[in-house]
Amino acid sequence: MHIPDGYLGPATCLFFYIVMIPIWYTAFKIARKKMNEKSVPMLAMLSAFAFIVMMFNWPVPDGTTAHMVGAVLIAILLGPWASVIAISVALLIQAFFFGDGGLTSYAANCFNMGVVMPFVGYYVYRLLMKVIKDKNPWSVGIAGAVGGYIGINAAAFMAGLELGIQPFIAPGYCPFPYTLSIPAMLFAHLTTAGPVEAVVTGSVLYYLKSKKSNLLELPKLLLRGCDVGSMD
Repeated sequence: MHIPDGYLGPATCLFFYIVMIPIWYTAFKIARKKMNEKSVPMLAMLSAFAFIVMMFNWPVPDGTTAHMVGAVLIAILLGPWASVIAISVALLIQAFFFGDGGLTSYAANCFNMGVVMPFVGYYVYRLLMKVIKDKNPWSVGIAGAVGGYIGINAAAFMAGLELGIQPFIAPGYCPFPYTLSIPAMLFAHLTTAGPVEAVVTGSVLYYLKSKKSNLLELPKLLLRGCDVGSMD
């Protein structure tokens, strides 16, 4: 899902940097107010987790590769704004030192995997947890799995859309229109990356709810109100 340099036109890259700058500012502002001595090491560990899992790519029959991200798991544990920070840090290291995702497209990648994915997945999870009355490990795991699956596919759709509009607004960059790019991205993530994301997210949450439920009660980085520690 990492968009490399040369696939997005200058206007698209500039647009996403303009979009992401206030998002990064908000994320770090909320983090300064809400992070404590327990959540800071957890955020660092989860950022490292996201970095590692994104480095494992596997081939997809349509000629591309796919990988899980971990953004929804981070959002569920620490809140979606924490996921913005963790995924942005992981993507920055990957872009600078490993060439996995471009520097010009860095903001677009952060938007897809660090904003769209965690926010969509987190609120799908929250919605399911409001509907499910019995907050047992299975329900928490299933809700997290569904959130992870929908979140990563929402991010894949956005990446496909961004690539697919380039032939119309920036000829000479990505040559494939959205009629090809969106199905290609969604096929890879609906069939491979999505199920892996769902299984890993759901399994971790199931284990934490069963054995380490206190880790699900850490303060969440939310935009408004007080810290959320309950599962309601």
